[in-house]
Amino acid sequence: MQTQAFLRAVIAALIVMIGLCVSRPAAALPGTPLATCIVPAKAGMAAARLFENTGQFDCRTSQARFGSGDFWVLSQRLPDLGSRGANIRYGSVWMSRITLYVRYADGVVRQSSFSSRTASQVLKLGAVFSQRLPPRRSPPIQLLWHVEGSANFRGVILGPSIVDDSEGARTQTLRAALYGAFAGMAIALIVYNLALWGALRQAYQPAYCLLMLCLLAYAATSSGAIAHVLPGLDNNDRQKLSVLLLASSATAALMFARTFFERAVFAGWLRTVSNAVMAALMSLAVVWGLAAPVALRTADTAMSLGYLTLMLLVPVILWRAWRVRSNYLWLFALAWGAPIVMAGLRVANSFGLIGWRLWLDNSTILAMAIEALLSSIAIAYRILLLSRERDAAREKEIEARLLADTDPLTGLLNRRAFLSRAIGRTGEQVLLIVDIDHFKRVNETIGHDGGDEVLRVFARALRSALPPETLVARVGGEEFAIVGDAATSVPPNAILERIRREPMPYDVQVTASIGCCTGPLLRETDWKLLYREADRALFAAKAAGRDRARHAIDHGPSPDRQSWNEVLSRSAP
Repeated sequence: MQTQAFLRAVIAALIVMIGLCVSRPAAALPGTPLATCIVPAKAGMAAARLFENTGQFDCRTSQARFGSGDFWVLSQRLPDLGSRGANIRYGSVWMSRITLYVRYADGVVRQSSFSSRTASQVLKLGAVFSQRLPPRRSPPIQLLWHVEGSANFRGVILGPSIVDDSEGARTQTLRAALYGAFAGMAIALIVYNLALWGALRQAYQPAYCLLMLCLLAYAATSSGAIAHVLPGLDNNDRQKLSVLLLASSATAALMFARTFFERAVFAGWLRTVSNAVMAALMSLAVVWGLAAPVALRTADTAMSLGYLTLMLLVPVILWRAWRVRSNYLWLFALAWGAPIVMAGLRVANSFGLIGWRLWLDNSTILAMAIEALLSSIAIAYRILLLSRERDAAREKEIEARLLADTDPLTGLLNRRAFLSRAIGRTGEQVLLIVDIDHFKRVNETIGHDGGDEVLRVFARALRSALPPETLVARVGGEEFAIVGDAATSVPPNAILERIRREPMPYDVQVTASIGCCTGPLLRETDWKLLYREADRALFAAKAAGRDRARHAIDHGPSPDRQSWNEVLSRSAP
């Protein structure tokens, strides 16, 4: 229900934002917006004549409809600027050269120009060209641009506006703060996820770090910040880098989604399609750069179709995640709602459905800043789910290990677990083989169910008679094995006495015989030797009348074994 409500909110927000972009002629840049008219450049056209003869300019047709080439763009009459210093600002475009002509009230026309190679001199944060109007006693009344080699993807002169010095400084400070905050947040998320990846080893974490790195690089190029670091960088080359890095970011985002969701979401044909989309986006970005400037508009249209395909893939991914009951659907929808909406608006802009806006041109960074904030919550919740899954898995593993190591009837160690823990113990060890006397008679008297209960009670009596560090196992039907340190082991007589006192089911009398052997237990050969000698001692105890203990007799006993034999002789009935 939460996911459905959020998706409805995202769709509503998308509709509202598209409606605002289409219906409201909002200012594309801060300051006073300027309306413009356009005419394709022809031989013999000059600025002075065009200022005088404005009838040939088209003020209604969208600039993007004129295709690529050279153009003259005329502004409306400028507002009264008084004595304030002013700058004309407009969006960065693909071009060879732009010459700005300023007409003053006294009839004088002044000009300034820059090329794609020298554009860093006028490029400001936000990928905005800013040209200062030449000062003069007479006020400027109109502007005229001569744009050469325009690709005209979205327009020739994008969102021109007049901005005074103080407003321009405030705008630059605000943009620097926003881009700096995004860079700091992205770096923090990269460090955060890499640190967690060292502990959790989740595939989505390096994919998210790659996405953040691509977005950092894209922010540096698309915002124009790279021009201040590399002032000799051609502005058109900067745009090529931007296109390539945006495609890389989109590809990394899709790769992140594939690792973030469960494998079932992208199983089958969706994995194949997503692979094709990622390959297509990267290939089209490379073609876009190679096609410049010959077939740039065709390459740009193909690039827009690639992003449209990616956008059409998003609802399919969400639908598949819903179908497989993904635990992470609402997390993904919450964190990626804003980037998906903004990407949809940019695709709409690329097809001319909505006009150019500065905030739209920088929407990827703005949306990913929102995503980064929400992702920290999503990742924390993902870690919580992961910790719960691991705790449950650990509990099951411990339970399975206990079941694998434990005799199901008595709860003691089974033979395999007993041997794995006994072999390798350092120091002199005592092995006791305990066998219940006449157990077949017990089964015949009280039945097999009663016999099983006797085994359980007998095992409990053995365990309670021995120190906690002593190993106790059921190694056969009614046969038990005990291994303990020779220096601290309980004398067999005390074990026998504990068994005699233990109340048994149906008041049956149960006794046991014990065979003992002392020696090292470092290797499997040591175990075989000890077991053989203890088993012989067990037969000796049974032959002597049962309900007693015997120690194996060997040649040349050590002092420890001699003292142990003395204990046995004193404790034997």
